[in-house]
Amino acid sequence: MSIRLTRRAALISSAGAAALPATGWTQTADQTALADQVDAFVKRAMAAFPDQPAVSVAVVKDGRPVLTRGYGVRAIGGAAVDEHTLFAIASNTKAVTCAALSILIDEGKVKWDEPVRTYLPGFSLSKPELNDMVTVRDLVSHRIGFGLGAGDLLFWPNGNRSRAEIMAAIPHVPIEDRFRTSYHYCNLMFVAAGEVVAAASGMPWEQFIQTRILTPLGMTETLPLMTHADPAKSALPHGRIGPPLRYQGQMQTIGQSIKEVWDWSAAGAAGGFVTNPVDWAKWIAVQLNRGALPDGTRLWSEARSNEMWRPNIIISSSGGPTAELPGRAIASTYATGWQVQDYRGERFITHGGGAPGYLSGTVLLPGRNAGFSYFTNAEESQLTRTLRSGIADIIMGKTGFDWIADGVRLTQEGNAKSIAAAAEIDAKQAAGAAPSLPIAAYAGAWRDPWYGEIRIEERTTGRGRNRRTGLHLDFTRTNALKGPLEPYDGDTFRTRFPDKREEDVFVTFKVENGVAVAATLKAVSPDADFSYDYQDLRLAKG
Repeated sequence: MSIRLTRRAALISSAGAAALPATGWTQTADQTALADQVDAFVKRAMAAFPDQPAVSVAVVKDGRPVLTRGYGVRAIGGAAVDEHTLFAIASNTKAVTCAALSILIDEGKVKWDEPVRTYLPGFSLSKPELNDMVTVRDLVSHRIGFGLGAGDLLFWPNGNRSRAEIMAAIPHVPIEDRFRTSYHYCNLMFVAAGEVVAAASGMPWEQFIQTRILTPLGMTETLPLMTHADPAKSALPHGRIGPPLRYQGQMQTIGQSIKEVWDWSAAGAAGGFVTNPVDWAKWIAVQLNRGALPDGTRLWSEARSNEMWRPNIIISSSGGPTAELPGRAIASTYATGWQVQDYRGERFITHGGGAPGYLSGTVLLPGRNAGFSYFTNAEESQLTRTLRSGIADIIMGKTGFDWIADGVRLTQEGNAKSIAAAAEIDAKQAAGAAPSLPIAAYAGAWRDPWYGEIRIEERTTGRGRNRRTGLHLDFTRTNALKGPLEPYDGDTFRTRFPDKREEDVFVTFKVENGVAVAATLKAVSPDADFSYDYQDLRLAKG
């Protein structure tokens, strides 16, 4: 990055030595060597990304945690993290939701290929012909046909809807592609999957997760929902909020708790988890052991484990690895809460998670009986790519590619493109045409079928010569998305939200016979997270 902290944030915590079971088990020489190699690599990676406040890592081999360690600080200038510090891990939660469904399938209460309406009779979609066709497996495979991130604005950024309200909005969310033909990542259907868990078990998703998975695994520090995470025990969220765009500028703390930036209580089944490497190592171990605990007790059957790792839809394909892209997969697929692909000739099972101020990932290497996770409290995507591939290479004994240098290079290239894009956006506004109508003509109560009301009001600010009249945009169910709406180019306007953590939006009005009758939206920044699915909104008056 072009802007660096004056005080290096990547302090290394020595408090997080590998957590060993109380049985007196000790590491073999090979396991100790593995832990030392990963530890040294993480320290080098953090030195190359010096603005990263904290990283937390777990490595499991042959059913045992060989490394559970925290690096860095909870917040810039604050206390060091350790192996018990909590991180929001977002979509890593999806595999847990699928494990819950697997438990219910073993008990004969759910079937993967049974229509969702068997368990949720009111379930319906904007394409009615699909209502009786969509199965439980479809919900968790990203293959129904929704666009990328469709419906996420119902709960991203922090919204105020209940699960019942989210479910009631699903029939109005547009479906842009054909059923079961293409992969489009969809948090919304995991909310529905959580409701299947609730309906089949008779208890809320989070209660089932706690009683049937977390408690048996001894994951005593993990929370299925972030709302109760103690800020004093948590790594606080960090990010870059400009200028000129989000993800550019100086690294800073963007919240004083996990809940402040990431309250997905209503969408917990899609991304609610808060955990640490000590607890997550137990999750990795039970996955590698196909649902069995060390004492032989099973949380789910081996058959269910095989199903969770069986591909359901192709994500992408390529010609395979190259010298510049040694980790490129021939085929990347989505299974059931997991992404499954080839990596350097071996099966690679993984999932990532992204929340405001947090990025994370989990990797399973079944052929090596090994797995690992990495949690971070910032949004440095090339650092997490570095950790994912670099730690995998260490476990697999692969050498010859410098993932750290490659990550730094890609960061620099990405920053240059983003800064150039920001300049182009501003230049177009400076040269833009005036609106075709008086400002007041665009104001009113607008409505989208699935999001609900979005108000545009005429407001006057200042006094005397400084008196100005303009528009104000209000996403009524999302507190952070409220702010001035200023002319951009003709009948296109743009926001400048006071909350700089959020992505601004273009609003383009359709004018007929001198009247603004409809509006479409899209994110201003080309780097906006896909969960700002402004493009799925279709506004009409009233």
